[in-house]
Amino acid sequence: MTQTNRDVVVTGVGLVTTLGVGGDAHRVLLMGDSDPKNTADSERFAPYTIFPLPEIDWSEQIPRRGDQRQMENWQRLGVFAAGLALDDAGFKDDLEACASMDMIVAAGGGERDVAVDTLIIEEGRKRNDREHLLNEKLTTELRPTLFLAQLSNLMAGNISIVHKVTGSSRTLMGEQGAGISAVETAHARIAAGQSTHCLVGGAFVAERIDQLMVMESVQGLAKGPLQSFWDENGDATGMNLGSAGAFLVLESREHAEARGARIYARIDAVQGDRGPRQEDRMEQRLGRLADETGASEATGDAIVFCGASGFPELSGRERRFLQSRLPGVPVRTYGAMLGHSVEAQFTTGVALACLALDADQPIRPMAPGTDAVMQAAAKSAIVTTIGHFRGEGIARLSKMS
Repeated sequence: MTQTNRDVVVTGVGLVTTLGVGGDAHRVLLMGDSDPKNTADSERFAPYTIFPLPEIDWSEQIPRRGDQRQMENWQRLGVFAAGLALDDAGFKDDLEACASMDMIVAAGGGERDVAVDTLIIEEGRKRNDREHLLNEKLTTELRPTLFLAQLSNLMAGNISIVHKVTGSSRTLMGEQGAGISAVETAHARIAAGQSTHCLVGGAFVAERIDQLMVMESVQGLAKGPLQSFWDENGDATGMNLGSAGAFLVLESREHAEARGARIYARIDAVQGDRGPRQEDRMEQRLGRLADETGASEATGDAIVFCGASGFPELSGRERRFLQSRLPGVPVRTYGAMLGHSVEAQFTTGVALACLALDADQPIRPMAPGTDAVMQAAAKSAIVTTIGHFRGEGIARLSKMS
């Protein structure tokens, strides 16, 4: 297990998923008396199923209309979730603390203007001067902030503008691996004493034709109405993309306790890696990550938040690894309720783990018939994510005593 010099704790959780906005909406998912509502949409993008955004009053975290207008939903969602996390941690109105706060964002390529893409394709069928056509349309049809696709670091830039978080800033790209690396980097910097407080997270909007096209190109999407996440053979039934914005405020324990902050949980270790997946090489790599994070030592008083994407073969391997390496530890497949949020998937799992450990109550099954029933509250949590194409990560969290 990797040793660190300083305890790293979570003091702020900003979470938006298809189930709603903020911690209370997700406590219903974790511990409510009745089953969460089914929010899946299998009609708008048929034959694909997505988990859409909930209703959001953007002005609650992005008060200026001008700021809202110049962002697409992908950016708005990230800026909004970041604001929730800052509010939750008690930093929102502390300009001095925000000015020294570091920020690490996991981001994709931004949203494309599908109407302009379509226009260029249609015009290109009628003309031979396609290079001239492309330049013409790019300069006349796109607004300045959208040059084919929004730049990935615009989310971090808008968080700085709206929430005044102006310490160091990093934007990481690389799908699920970006989310894993963002949390891993934030944890490592605080543990090493290079940072005292950091805002980390990402956002993903599933209601995008371009994203569905990318995922369908690797034959990863489920087709048809929503099905059970796991089939009778223990394999997933395909990816259903889900919209999510998930940001966390991480601090050194000393920094958090000095200002009297509420602490959700301690992050003991985070490890990520990537490499070949042929034969059992992915399982070997996961085994090493489990050993290095201490996840291998988990017992029955732990809980696993499994970030399986739904990609059939890979998700089945993820589940079988957990069953063999962590026997008796209950698993919660949160993608079954929320869909898969790519760059935001790992941070979403860590956010849910924090809420679960803080609540001190048993957590309900999320994939009925597969997730084991818990009899007592968990004292520690393991979060896993395996990218649909590359990248694997594991985090271990502990309840604060």
